[in-house]
This record gives sequence, structure tokens and C-alpha cells, in this order.
Amino acid sequence: MHSTQLIYILDPMCSWCWGFNPVLQQVLEQAQAAKVPVTLRVGGLRTGQQAVLDASKRHYILQHWRTVAATTGQPFNFDTALPSGFLYDTEPACRALVVARQLDHQRLFAFLELLQQSFYQAGRDITQPYVLRELAVAVGYDSQAFCTLFDAAQTCEDTQAEFAWVSHLAVRGFPTLLAQHQQQYALITNGYQPYAALQPLLDRWISTNATI
Repeated sequence: MHSTQLIYILDPMCSWCWGFNPVLQQVLEQAQAAKVPVTLRVGGLRTGQQAVLDASKRHYILQHWRTVAATTGQPFNFDTALPSGFLYDTEPACRALVVARQLDHQRLFAFLELLQQSFYQAGRDITQPYVLRELAVAVGYDSQAFCTLFDAAQTCEDTQAEFAWVSHLAVRGFPTLLAQHQQQYALITNGYQPYAALQPLLDRWISTNATI
């Protein structure tokens, strides 16, 4: 782990994280210009019994999505969203990001964006391993390497350990952006913020901590 870096904490099936994606792209550009590495950690939004949707929960989530769309301007496909019988389990998509980060960090954020677009715009079921594999291949990951690592017991354990790490940080919502220098963490944002609100915080942190 780098001694100085930005850490983006998210769940790929969190609607506010999809709303935050254009902001993230600007953060990535700013960090790249300052030669500050950016990585991500997954938080596990819905797993187990939380993943089961009834009609009232589905209605609540879609209302939430509409709020995100209105606030951020990000596109959503509401017509085919959350079909009957859909299990809103975010663990597989989170695990796919853990795999992607391990195989090739350079493709990681492109894979994240494609996961989010596929779920929120195209209505694809990214809880399904075959869909995750197709999307991984689409951004350049090797199919066999991805599948082998995705199915490995160690990867499942690593994903659960990451959920626990995020929980231990007392992160209560996604998206969260942390700045790390040595063993110190600075909170840039917990929750959606426009880039204009984050840029001066990042400028100040980078000028203090980053080696250019």
C-alpha cells in the first residue's frame, strides 16, 4: 500500500456512487496530474437478508434513485430496474472489483464505470458471475484469469475482510473519499459532493502531503 494515496470507498451498486462518477473522473485527473495514486476499497452495501427485495423496498430504492438522478444528472433506466425476483446482493460485484484490482489496477476504474453503467443504464444483472466476466473482458481483463480468481475461496475471504476494514473505519455511507499520508487518514468527503466542493480540499491536501 502506498504511503500517500487517495482511497475511494464505494459499492458499485450504490446509486450515490453512480451519481458521483463524473466527480470521480475529475478527482482522478487531479490526482494523476499531482502524481498521487488512487485506489478503491469496497464496502458491501447489501448482502444476505438485506438483498431480498419486497415491493415496498423496491419502491423505496427507486425513489432513492430518482433523487440521485435529480441531484447529480446521472442517467438511470427506471423502466426495467429491479425486476421481480431480483436479489440485490452487491457482494459479487464488489468481489469482481477486488479481483480486477489484483489483476490490473490500470483497468480498475474503467471496469468500475462499466459495471455502474451496465447496472443503472443498461439494466444488466451484475450480481451474475457471467455478466461480471463479460464486462471484465470488455475492458481488457483475461477471461480465465478473472474467473479463476473470482471463484477462489481466498478472494471471497479477502472481500469479506475488506467489508470489515471499511466498517472498522466507521464509514457510514458511500461514496467516501479518504486521503492517506503515512498512517494518517483525512476525510475528503463522506457522501456525494460536487467537484467544486472537493477541489480546494484536495488542492490543500496535495500541496501539504504529496511529493510531485
